[in-house]
Order: sequence, then C-alpha cells, then structure tokens
Amino acid sequence: MKQSADASLAPAAPARTILGQPLGIATLFLTELWERFTYYGIQSLLILFMVAPAAKGGLGLDDKSSASIYGLYVGGTYLLGLFGGWIADRLAGAQRAVIAGGILIAIGNTLLALGTTAVFFVGLLVIAMGVGLLKPNVSALVATLYPEGGARRDAGFSIFYMGINTGGFLGPVVVPLVATALGWRFGFALTALGMVLGVGQFLLTRRFLGGAGTAVAPGQRASWTPIVALFVLLAAVVLLAVSGVVRIDGALLASFASWAFALLAVAYFAYLLFFAGLSGTERQRVLVMVALFLGSVTFWAGYFQQGASFNLFAARYTDMHILGWNAPPGMLQALNSLFVIILAGVFAALWIALGKRDRDPPVTAKFGVALLLLGVGFLVMYFAAQHVLAGHLVLPTWLVCTYFLHVCGEMCLSPVGLSNMSKLVPPRFVGQAMGMWFLSLALGGNLAGQLTGQYDASHLESLPALFLRIFWYGAIAGVVMLALTPLVKRLMAGVK
Repeated sequence: MKQSADASLAPAAPARTILGQPLGIATLFLTELWERFTYYGIQSLLILFMVAPAAKGGLGLDDKSSASIYGLYVGGTYLLGLFGGWIADRLAGAQRAVIAGGILIAIGNTLLALGTTAVFFVGLLVIAMGVGLLKPNVSALVATLYPEGGARRDAGFSIFYMGINTGGFLGPVVVPLVATALGWRFGFALTALGMVLGVGQFLLTRRFLGGAGTAVAPGQRASWTPIVALFVLLAAVVLLAVSGVVRIDGALLASFASWAFALLAVAYFAYLLFFAGLSGTERQRVLVMVALFLGSVTFWAGYFQQGASFNLFAARYTDMHILGWNAPPGMLQALNSLFVIILAGVFAALWIALGKRDRDPPVTAKFGVALLLLGVGFLVMYFAAQHVLAGHLVLPTWLVCTYFLHVCGEMCLSPVGLSNMSKLVPPRFVGQAMGMWFLSLALGGNLAGQLTGQYDASHLESLPALFLRIFWYGAIAGVVMLALTPLVKRLMAGVK
C-alpha cells in the first residue's frame, strides 16, 4: 500500500482553511468520527447480542461460537484493510474507496438491524469489507492535505486522531443506551444511521479535498478481473451458507484463520530474510521486525478482550447500578477512547522529554512495558474474578482500572510499533511493512476471540483461569522484550 507515488493521492492543496488548517480536515474528521461511532457501537453490543437468549431478542448462541465470530470480525476488519488500500491505489482512487466503504458499512449495519440470524452474519462480513475500504484510505487522504509536511501535518493528524477517539467514545455510550431502551435492533439501526450521516457529509463536502484520491495513475492501474472473481466466489459461499447447504463452524473457521494469518507472516518474513536481496544489516533489522510482530500479536490478543470476555464480565458479574441508574454494560468500552484522548498528549510529551535528554527507551523496552501493563491489567481482572467465584458481583472500578492500564500499554506500543516498522525496512518495502503491522492486529484480534472461547460460563472457575493465563502471556512476553533490548539496540544500529 505504497501511497506517495500514486496519482490517486496527489496533494489536494485546497485554498480554504479553518483555524489555519485545510477545510478538508473537517470532512475527514467527521467521516472517521461516524465510522468509529458505528464500529465501536457495534462492538459494544456484538457478543452480548449473540449470547442473549432468543426470547430476549438475541441469537442464543453459546459463548465459544460467539467469541469465535467476534474474533473473526475484528481480525477481518484489519486484514481487509490491506485489500482496501490496494483497491484504492490500483483501481478506484481513495475517495471512491471511502464512499464505497461507507455505503457497505451502512448496508451491513442495516442487515444487522433487519435480518435473520444468517443475514446477521452476512451483515458482519459486509461491514468488515466496508471498514477495510474506508479506514486506510480516509487516513491516507489526510496526508494529501499537507503536501508541505512538517508540524502542520502533525497537527492535522492530531485533529484527525481526535475524530477517531471521539467516535470511539460516543458509539459505546449512545448505542447501548438506545439498545437497552428500545431493543437490540434499534441499536444496530442507529449505527447504520450514523454511517449514512458520515457518507452524506463526505459527499457534500468532498470538494474541499480538491483532486486528491480521484484518479489512479495510468502506470499503476490494475485489472478489476481478480476482484470481481473473488467477489463472485465469496457471494457463492455466502449463498450456500445462508441457504443451509453448507454449515460453517465459527470456532473451526477462527482456528483456520489464525493458522493462515500466522503462515502468511512466516512466509513474508522468510522472503525478506532469504529472497529479497537485503544486505546483512537489513536482514538484522528484519529480525527486530519479527520480534515486534510477535509482541504486537500478544498485546492485541489481550487488548481486544474489551469487546469479548470483558464485555461478558461487565454484563454478568459487574454491578452496573450507578447513582440509582442501571448502566448498560457496553458503555464501559467508551473508557478506552476516553483514556486515549486524555493520555495521548501525555505520552507524546514524555517521549519528547526523554528524547531531549537522550533517554528515550528503545522500541523493545517500550513494547516490554506495554506487555507488562497488559499483564497487570489481567492480574487485576484475575482478582476480580476470584470475588465472582466467591458469589459476589464486583464494582465497575475493576474494569476501569484494567482499561486504564491497557490504554497506557497501547500508548507505549501502538504508535511506536507503527513508526518503527516503517523505519526497519528499505523504502521499497515500507508499504508491505505497514501491511505486516496490520496483519499483527488481525491475528491478535482473531486470537482474542479464541481465548475468550476458553471461558465456560457453566464452569465459572474457567474465568479467573483465563485471566491468569493471559496475565502470564503478557508478563512473559514483556520480560522477553526487555531482555532482548540490548541485542535489539545492536541490530538497529543506524536506525533512529
């Protein structure tokens, strides 16, 4: 997904500004706000809706199947982002990809609201495809507004980042409230309406983006044939599944997907190490990439429990009676985005201050701290689960503390990992390195669902056992990352 060389992402250079920023940033801010509103609004309901009895409007699925579907959905949205970037670069242009992605998201959410059980799963697939088209390309369009680069571009991305987290905060607040008051389907309908508003304002204000993302350079254009063939094959599989001719086992499919993602990563890193013609120094840096990839997968497999085991914990074992009001359990997921908004500037200032003193920690040290924070968060939940095992409901403060620790870990890992993956490879491989980073999120998201599937509500002791197991994953991985730091500093010689 190499963006800079494509005519589709030529600088927009719009004339009109707002508070010193291109007016197009407002278009992209609102587009991403509504997309994240729908995404996190769905995530706050998804597993709870799937496990809810049919008599209460849910699907009545067992926990393991629901967790597997959740993991496939989260993993799929990140994996399909690779294809969404390619489609924009080679076929449609970024603006058309954003519009098509938004329409698919709105259609998918409508299917969730109106469809049968089979159609519900089709809706999730359509949403994942829409997110894969929209999310990478709306981010790429931000860069085109600032052809000069520099601090102004950094400020623009900061504004855009606020849009992401504003939507991520509002979705889990508003959507569960509507779903609790009016029913699950109305919650999903609200997310569909949100994306319709996002697409509508993009169409009305896209003129402020200039010509960016409207065309594909002739030398870069590819054929639609493989995409059409893939969609025909996918549609055939979906029709067979909906009609009942083919039965899809969610847990088996999730396991297959994890192996496929892992083998893809192994094959790519083997290619870089042995067949890409890299120098000895460059191959050493690839080994660092492998370590970062594994650390990232471990972190996200724990972090994405927010929409899986943590959401079930909030619904089943947490006293959500707050100031005389029973809060919907999904609302606690809004804390992640709230903490990101509060802490992003704090951590950015911390890294700058340490850098000025020549004490900025190496990337593996930051990863190690992130993984240790992840583990400590699960240790908190282990003790909370012990209270549940004793027959007590627990206060939301256990989850609040865990979310805070995990977001602190995210601040140490996510932006740092993305930046370093781009630094560790030669320029001709930067786009592929970004793809590998998102593959780590896809694999981590899918594994998150499989881990939640190890919790069995009929055997409550499996809950603290799950949290303790993930604690050890995070703690051991964190210690390994810290131990690797001296070696990694030598392997990264020359990379700043």
